[in-house]
Amino acid sequence: MFSEVLNALTPLFAQQAQQTMSNPTGDTVKFVLTIAMFGVIMYVLMIRPQQKKAKEHDTLMKGLRAGDKVVTTSGILGVVLSIKDKTVSLRSADTKLEVLKSAIAEVTERSGETVAAS
Repeated sequence: MFSEVLNALTPLFAQQAQQTMSNPTGDTVKFVLTIAMFGVIMYVLMIRPQQKKAKEHDTLMKGLRAGDKVVTTSGILGVVLSIKDKTVSLRSADTKLEVLKSAIAEVTERSGETVAAS
């Protein structure tokens, strides 16, 4: 009697086991797509804004001229006296400073005209 019931239930157990087995190729594809999606999200949220900011700073440095009023990243206000390859000479009050170009945060006034704050 028990063997007859077991024989009748065996196809049901086999069918259930077959449904729960996953496709290894499908799992690999899902994994690769998930990693690629995280890469795209990382690029859009982190890398692209940094590239845009660097490009804007480069444009700012190319337009920098003697007489422009600038603010450094440390908060020093000054007027550009001269520009070299990697540095900028500033006059702030009675002090002459030489700072790296990368330390210039923004130009507040361009040789007599006010720049709109962004």
